Amino acid sequence: MESAGPERNKNADDGFDAVRRKVLSAMLEAAPFEGWTPVALRKAASVAGTDRAHLAAAFPRGVGDVLAYWSMTVDEAMKAAMTGPAFAKLKIREKVAFAIRARLDYLRPHKEAARRAAATLAMPLFAPLAARLAWKASDAVWRAMDDKSTDFNFYSKRAILTGVWTSTLARWFADDSEDEAPTNAFLDARIGNVMQIEKIKAKVRDNGFDPEGMFGWLAKKRYPAPKESRAKQEAKIDEALEESFPASDPPYYSGGGSA
Repeated sequence: MESAGPERNKNADDGFDAVRRKVLSAMLEAAPFEGWTPVALRKAASVAGTDRAHLAAAFPRGVGDVLAYWSMTVDEAMKAAMTGPAFAKLKIREKVAFAIRARLDYLRPHKEAARRAAATLAMPLFAPLAARLAWKASDAVWRAMDDKSTDFNFYSKRAILTGVWTSTLARWFADDSEDEAPTNAFLDARIGNVMQIEKIKAKVRDNGFDPEGMFGWLAKKRYPAPKESRAKQEAKIDEALEESFPASDPPYYSGGGSA
């Protein structure tokens, strides 16, 4: 029904992006009171001056498409904020925290609409969409940081950050303080937890067990690659591991690199 969302980079030039912006704007005003429902969407389209034919063309899957479109606008706003020399000088963990705070900054004017959106996405009907949007949000963060990880690291970094983002968002919804100090403290703690996990992983690898190597071996059993020397294989694994979400910045970190 309304499970999938449009890809904005594909639809931006299809002639309906202006309609999407107007309908989304009206929906953000209505959602705090009426929720993210088909009825609310039709009312928002009417307020935006959009007839049903144009609404169907802009958002063929209804509410799910609107939620996906809004999520993409948040991704784009976040990536726009993650630029400039000041951002480049941040440490990796600071960049991650900056990105999540940038998303919250963009959502803040429509916090109640975001809360109602989260409630809608928590419904079984929207579960696949919710998972996809959370994953895309995390992927947008790493891509904005020029992440070059591969294989296991590519997926583990995004999976970990998805957990950090969704839990911080939930904490933000419950935070009614003026300075949002509880949310900021929660975010810092979650990133700290990730750092502890990475330290444990490093210790495990030092003891001779490489979880990334295990997953890599399973992948190779299913998708065998051309044979190459053992030294070459190990060099590739080492290169991938060096790009994982670090427990702390390496001694040679200059502050201008990417994750």
